[in-house]
Amino acid sequence: MNNILITAVDYFFRILSYALLIRVLLSWFPMVHNAKPVRLLFSVTEPILAPVRNLIRRSPLGGPGMVLDFSPIIVFFLIDVVRNIIISFLMGILR
Repeated sequence: MNNILITAVDYFFRILSYALLIRVLLSWFPMVHNAKPVRLLFSVTEPILAPVRNLIRRSPLGGPGMVLDFSPIIVFFLIDVVRNIIISFLMGILR
């Protein structure tokens, strides 16, 4: 039972990372944004990316002239950090 919960948390964060990666790759092809699966993917990932994007825009690194969106890179890092914290916490509790 203990390993099932940790595995489920790990899979959740993996799926989230894959969804984010697919979204980044699809952003290079603007023609496919009308498909239902793509809209679903964007609706799942946008609530995660938008706050980070807004923080970048307000920082000295961002601004209206920002050409590249670095928010996915930061979100990948944050997903990994949160995943590791939660799994470490669960491993400590479930022992």
